[in-house]
This record gives sequence, structure tokens and C-alpha cells, in this order.
Amino acid sequence: MLPGVVAAKRGQRKGQDRPGGRQRVALIVFVAIFGLLFIGFAIAQGIGAPSVPSGDVAIVQDVPDELGTISQEEFDHALEQQAATAKLKKTPEPGDEKYDELKEAALSELLNQIWLEGEAEELGVSVTDKQVSTELAKIKKESFPTPAAYNKFLKESHFTQEDVDDRVRLQLLSTKIQETVNAQAPVPTSGQIADYYEAEKATKYTTKESRDVRIVINEDKSKVDAAKKELEKDHSPGSWKKVAAKYSADPTTKSKGGLQAGISEEFLQGPLKSAIFDSATGELVGPVKFQTNYVVLEVVKLNPAKTKTLAETRSEISSTLTQEKQQEYFSEFVSSYQSKWTGRTYCASGFVTKQCANFQSSGHPESAPPACYEADPKTPAKECPAPVAQTQPALPGSVTVVKPKGEPFVQRPRPEAAATAEGAPGEVVPGAEEAAGGEGAAEAEPEPESSGE
Repeated sequence: MLPGVVAAKRGQRKGQDRPGGRQRVALIVFVAIFGLLFIGFAIAQGIGAPSVPSGDVAIVQDVPDELGTISQEEFDHALEQQAATAKLKKTPEPGDEKYDELKEAALSELLNQIWLEGEAEELGVSVTDKQVSTELAKIKKESFPTPAAYNKFLKESHFTQEDVDDRVRLQLLSTKIQETVNAQAPVPTSGQIADYYEAEKATKYTTKESRDVRIVINEDKSKVDAAKKELEKDHSPGSWKKVAAKYSADPTTKSKGGLQAGISEEFLQGPLKSAIFDSATGELVGPVKFQTNYVVLEVVKLNPAKTKTLAETRSEISSTLTQEKQQEYFSEFVSSYQSKWTGRTYCASGFVTKQCANFQSSGHPESAPPACYEADPKTPAKECPAPVAQTQPALPGSVTVVKPKGEPFVQRPRPEAAATAEGAPGEVVPGAEEAAGGEGAAEAEPEPESSGE
């Protein structure tokens, strides 16, 4: 028992100063509660966060010691590289117009290097020096035609050979990390594959009925008439080959005896559609007007609709679903990765960015103009985001195995009449329903009379 409480109870037994005892108890409780509140406040405000050593601009926790800090010298070198990439004549100083932009880019690159190295170690992923040299040789061969071109790149970009080796190593680590994460993604089940097949069978795995047709097409009707007269005497494949070469203006089919295979009904309309799909095989039809041309044709083969079986498509569907699951799983990993490593990163004053745990956000969307949140802005914002994130419902019936998020539901504007007829919340405005629905609006059904029960 706390000493203060013991003293208070002793005072009560002796009849001495009971109010004072209660005050001491209340004080102890108050101090305890205040302590908890202060700890919570301190955590929220970042009080007690690890301090960045003098001479460093940032530290990252839970990584090997040789990776855990970014020195001022390393930052200056990265800033110099960013200035070279931006093709600036000199590296900007604090206060210059481009400094803040390049400072954030330089620090981001340095932090991302540490984060990747740290994540690779936690996942047990590594890259050998031989793999780095092999990849670098490949890059040089593809991007730099001569050694002089490579040396020019080093000079202009302010990169050392060590810098290049580090970038190549990080690129290889990044690829291996993604492969490792993808390998952990769940594989599609037989049920999911079957559901996908049923959802896509009618469109993706069914070849619709089509017809193979021989045609002669020309803007000059007299040539099409002449072609038909010759084909009426003999419409064998050999005759079609001669006639199409002589009279047809279509370079694609005239060299094939006028043959155009796999014509589907869905892509045709009007008289040409009727001529092809209402005629019998071997029947000579035409001339038929088609846009600015005339056509004489003969259907030579009917191709019935054909649907692939689940067994025929299983491998393809499994591959498609595996890729989708890997993408979703990797997206979740990236989100967790960013959150985890940001929470381990602390930056020195003057170098704090959103990648640092001690960064204090305004809570406003980054894309929003500052004027959206100013009481009296000099230049009002043209557009501001909604203060509350809007839900994105799907159209009823559009959520399927293929599209788990469905089709977005389009929010339509309210009818003007309904908007002008609004009253106070909960108030029924006479004529509001009729105004909103217009003519033919359904009348409200009368409420059933009470039965007295």
C-alpha cells in the first residue's frame, strides 16, 4: 500500500485531519494520472525520440551500425549529385530556390538505400560482388558504347565507381526482395480458378460463330457486275483467284482469291451483314452496297461457336490470378515497408521530411493548395479537397471474381427542383417529392390504419 494512503488511514482512525488525508490521496492519484497523460503526450509529440549525433543529418534504427547514420558529408555528396542531375551549374545553398527540393531528393535517396539494405538483411536476401560486376558489365554494354562514354558519365554525374557499384547492388537487392515477397503470396485455389473461368467463359474463352467469305469489292459498280457475271459461270476457288485479282480493289483479299476468314456478325451491320449471315454456303450474292463500295460475295465456310474447357484454360487462369495476387500482396508489403522504416528513421533539425518519424504533418493533403486552409488567403484556391474522404461504392451487380472492386458508382447531381425545395433537416416540404421526380412521380402509399392492438 502507498505510504500516503497508509498515513491517511491512520489519521482517520485517530480522528485527526480527515479532509487533509483525502487531499493527499487525491494528489497521489492526480500525479499518477498526470504522469500517464504526459507520457502519452510525449510519445505523440516525439519527445524522447533518439537524438541525431552531431555531424549527422539522420539515423535509422534496427540496422547494422555501419548503415545506421547519414553523415553531413554523405548528404553533401548526394546533394551535389542531385544538382548535377538537374543540370545546375552549382550546388544550391540553403535559402536558394532549388535547395529544399534537391535536399529532400538527396535525403530520400540516402534513406531508401539504408531501408533497402535493412529490409534485405531482415529477409535474408543478399547479393554477391560477382553478381554486381556481371550486372554492371551488362549495363555498360547496353548504355555506354565506349569506356570514354562511361568515364564521361561518372564525371558529369559526380558519381564515383563505389557509388555506381552501390546503385547496382541496390537494384539487384530490390529485385530479389520483390521476388521473395511474391513467393510468399497465396496461390489461387481450384475454386477461385473455377469461379474465374465461369465469369469469363462467355467472353474470354468462347470464340463466336463466324464465316469465311470470298469477296470482290470496288467503288465502280460496273466492275463488280462484271465480276459477278464471270463468277456465275464458274465460282470455283481458281476462278475466284482470277476474278478477285482482276476486279477487286482490296489489296488484302485480292491476292488470296478474295478470301476473308473469320468474319463475325457483331462487327457488321446493314445489308452487308444480311448478305453474309442470311445466305447459304456456296450462294453468290450481290452486288451489295457497302459504304462507298459495291460487293459481290460467297460464303464458303461456317465456323460454329467454340468454348474452351476449364482444363484447357486452367494454366492460363492460374497464371493470371497468381500475378494479381502477387501484385496485391506486394502492394500491401510496400505500404507496410514504408510505415515500418519511416518509424525507425529520425532526422536532424533542418533535414526533417515525411520519411522521418519526427516529421509533423499538417494533416492536410499534399496536393491541396495552402489557401484552402487559410482564414483570409491573398489568392483564394480554385479547388479544395473534400474535408472527409468519400466512399467509392460499386454499381450493384458489378462486383465479380474478375473485378472484386466492381465498377465505380457514378454520383449524379441532385435535380434542381429538389435542391430548391429543401427545408430544414427532417422537415417535410410540400411538393418536394413531385419536384424531385417530375411528372409521373409515384404517390406515397397511405400508412395502414391502427388496428387498435
